[in-house]
Amino acid sequence: MIAEKLKRSPLRGHASQFAAASDALGDRLAIRELAFLSQVDLRADPGDVAVMERLRAGLGLALPQIPNTTSSGGDRSALWLGPDEWLVTGPEDQQELIEGALRSALSDAPGAVTDVSANRTVVELRGPLARDVLATGCPVDLHPRVFGPGRCAQTLLGKAQVIVQLAEPTPAFWVYVRSSFAGYVADWVLDAVAGEMAVKPDR
Repeated sequence: MIAEKLKRSPLRGHASQFAAASDALGDRLAIRELAFLSQVDLRADPGDVAVMERLRAGLGLALPQIPNTTSSGGDRSALWLGPDEWLVTGPEDQQELIEGALRSALSDAPGAVTDVSANRTVVELRGPLARDVLATGCPVDLHPRVFGPGRCAQTLLGKAQVIVQLAEPTPAFWVYVRSSFAGYVADWVLDAVAGEMAVKPDR
């Protein structure tokens, strides 16, 4: 109960700025923080068929095996972070359920489960301008032919390390950023949006 009362979003001070920019850009771009998303890091052997099947059954989704891809099931998603590492996400306050399902599926098999929900927050950019805004500071090619639905990437935005996920329904990008760099990324996004606001919608 005390923890709930003390829970504070890393970008609570940027909410009004996000709202103002979204209002100014209308249906071209909406920006918001997705605070308190449940995030659990999983390490497991992708070659262990039995473990992978138990994880699929426990989570309600199959872990992605192709680099830089995601999978979804219900309100949960899994992002490929490495050959034996995934980030499993879900709605607020589901981290214990997700962690429990992962630990149960792993059983005695080699692996690790870590709740990292407090480590990062997520900035969502939704709308046709989202790609253009992110492309000004992200070295990853975000063109739809390369970065389509079900894609993610560990990359940089400006000078901050982030994870970028193309979420459904598209075009919506989720930018996962460590809490200590959240303010920097929020300011970067607002600066980039200011540049877009100076461009006429019918360009």
